[in-house]
Amino acid sequence: MPLRSLFVDFNSYFASVEQQTRPELRNRPVGVVPVLSETTCCIAASYEAKKFGVKTGTLVHDARKLCPRIRIVEARPEIYVRYHNDLVAAVDSVLPVSSIQSIDEMACALNGPFQQREKALALAHQVKATIASRVGPWMKCSIGIAPNDFLAKTASDMQKPDGLVIIESHDLPQCLYPLELRDFCGIGRNMEARLRQHGICTVEALCTASAATLRRAWGSIEGERLHAKLRGEVVYSPPTQKSSISHSHVLAPELRNDADAYSVLNRLLQKAAMRLRKDGYLAGAMGIYLKYTGGNDGWHQEMHFQETQDTIEFLRVMETLWQQRPSRPPGAPIQVGVYLLGLTDIHCRTLPLFGEGKARPALNAVVDKLNTLYGKNTVYFGGAHTALQAAPMRIAFNRIPDIETESDDD
Repeated sequence: MPLRSLFVDFNSYFASVEQQTRPELRNRPVGVVPVLSETTCCIAASYEAKKFGVKTGTLVHDARKLCPRIRIVEARPEIYVRYHNDLVAAVDSVLPVSSIQSIDEMACALNGPFQQREKALALAHQVKATIASRVGPWMKCSIGIAPNDFLAKTASDMQKPDGLVIIESHDLPQCLYPLELRDFCGIGRNMEARLRQHGICTVEALCTASAATLRRAWGSIEGERLHAKLRGEVVYSPPTQKSSISHSHVLAPELRNDADAYSVLNRLLQKAAMRLRKDGYLAGAMGIYLKYTGGNDGWHQEMHFQETQDTIEFLRVMETLWQQRPSRPPGAPIQVGVYLLGLTDIHCRTLPLFGEGKARPALNAVVDKLNTLYGKNTVYFGGAHTALQAAPMRIAFNRIPDIETESDDD
């Protein structure tokens, strides 16, 4: 079975970008946080910090206890997106990038003679050297090479940082046995519990289970797909359709009151509406949620409506939902979020029975164009006025923000 995939996984990506751009952080433990506050948590940690037990999700005050010398820095999402684009271009100059998995992961297809072990290894070393010379020596990556993307991604996680692991067909499945179930993409806490209910408690048991057993454990064809992937087969997965657009923000201490929380939520909704229009969708439902300092579960509420992409209509719905928030919350608001659901491609919309005016779409188009040309917040709806400096761009590892619609540069 030939080697068909080379998978690139950048190590401690956010922290590595900070160390690349800021020489004073190099060789030092670094924690990256969404906002400079002792009550938030690290969204990334450098390998120097990881040696002390600091990891993603570690609270800042715990990180300081584990590693007194740690440097806490605020995330700079726009720089991470720009570095991502530079890294994709660097890898693509060596061999074509076939898919981008996340902001710090990409897969490349191996073809022809490069499916042979020695030539694939040479390509991997060339990728590392090109990244170092074109982007920077602190942008380390681990590379996995295998018969399919799934196993190549698994291999990239087996040796970090700066690793290089090859899984060939004759290595399977024994080379996977030392791993844990949750080391595989697609197996989280809930899926692990379901596997254990079916008697699958180790990777060896997972690899030797039949396709029918895995289908029962998953409750879908995904179990059979995993069975094939573990054996090096290339499995086609239908493209997923976007189901929601969302934004959330942890409030800075000075914004933890109803008035500022409402303003931040208003701004988040306006950003989500602009993304929705650029992506070519309409939304048929909206939800908002609040988390409080004195409660664990928080509060959320949703509302359905005629599908639209009109910001004014969204703001009307948000106001309705906001009025339903708890009258006696357990504490001050600490986080707000908004999500648009029921997405429909604008070309597949159901036209309203009595037609609609053209003023609103034209207004939204003009607002979007002005903000794209002259910077965010050039034009905005007034409810977000006091939150213009709050809720900057955030990055989830599985979604790369669009700088044009989400950047906060003026």
